[in-house]
Amino acid sequence: MPPEHSVAPPILVLTDIEGTTTPIAFVHRTLFPYARKALPGLLRDRVHEPDVAVAVAEIGRLAPGQDPLAQCLAWMDQDAKITPLKTLQGIAWADGYADGSLQGEIYPDVVPAMRAWHATGVRLAVYSSGSEAAQRLIFGHTPDGDLRPLMSAFLDTRIGGKRETASYATAAATLQAPVDRMLFLSDVEAELDAAAGAGLLTCQLVRAGDGTVAGTRHPVESDFAGVARRFGLPVA
Repeated sequence: MPPEHSVAPPILVLTDIEGTTTPIAFVHRTLFPYARKALPGLLRDRVHEPDVAVAVAEIGRLAPGQDPLAQCLAWMDQDAKITPLKTLQGIAWADGYADGSLQGEIYPDVVPAMRAWHATGVRLAVYSSGSEAAQRLIFGHTPDGDLRPLMSAFLDTRIGGKRETASYATAAATLQAPVDRMLFLSDVEAELDAAAGAGLLTCQLVRAGDGTVAGTRHPVESDFAGVARRFGLPVA
């Protein structure tokens, strides 16, 4: 079947995680509660560790005079995308993945598609509001094994917010890829708007179980097989 998209196929696919490769419920019903339960002990017993100490210092800079734990919990209640919070959550999740309490959840259509794309030379990268460490944990501990070797990079909010056009220009520069041959996948229309503003190809993933509302400004697909057909990528 010929591609539905009229431009050259992408040479790099940049993907979001939550609502795109992974059910939103996994993040909100599994990962977030696990981190909330672990944060008190983490901040009490491991503040001497360099990564924890740096995160605590950054919390103090962002919220002067506030108790770090209380501030983290408040940010979680707001679903705020704050880098030191994401760092601490990532440390907590690392412990859970290491002892088998956690396992990454990936939609069944994602892994075959990614493997097919990777096998034909299409580069893959992740851009998520979750920390790089947390991203690596999700893709490193899945029922399909360790998927990290498929990825060229894991990008997080250190390159900028996902609703900021400049972030996608930074991603392109970091990945050394031409923006017009990069495809960004996300369930959030505002993120796709920002990516399109930087010149990237875009596609919204609308997963049946996630309650995502299809937008009108970008191509829409329900799974990675549909993405492949639309953009001329290998179909698994």
